[in-house]
Amino acid sequence: MAEKKIRILLAQFPLENHNRGLIAVAGLLRDAGMEVILLGNAVSNRIIDTAIQEDVDVVGISTYCGGELALGKELMKVAEKKGIKDRTAFVLGGIFPPSDAPKLEAIGFSGTFPPSASREEIIAGVKAAAAAKK
Repeated sequence: MAEKKIRILLAQFPLENHNRGLIAVAGLLRDAGMEVILLGNAVSNRIIDTAIQEDVDVVGISTYCGGELALGKELMKVAEKKGIKDRTAFVLGGIFPPSDAPKLEAIGFSGTFPPSASREEIIAGVKAAAAAKK
């Protein structure tokens, strides 16, 4: 029996206007055999509702314009309220201060990926995050 493909929802918080990284990551995860649902810009409620509807294993957030701590906390609150925080992995990548990585992990992100993250690091990180929630 074939191994179940990891289903990942990729999204950006509102006001993000750089999507090249999100599209590039979507392609590399797809090429690694994952099923990618590309949502784009959305508020936390829509991200979580889509994650539930699509029954994803991982939610990936791309950030470039700041506010990842406040918006990340809001996302995690909604995920907890809607009952998916404990069964869904959350990862975040993009441009953010390196000092925010431990803070993001403390609020519930299983992995964080700075711009220097390699293709292999991103794929391995997403796989590890999904496996930890099974």
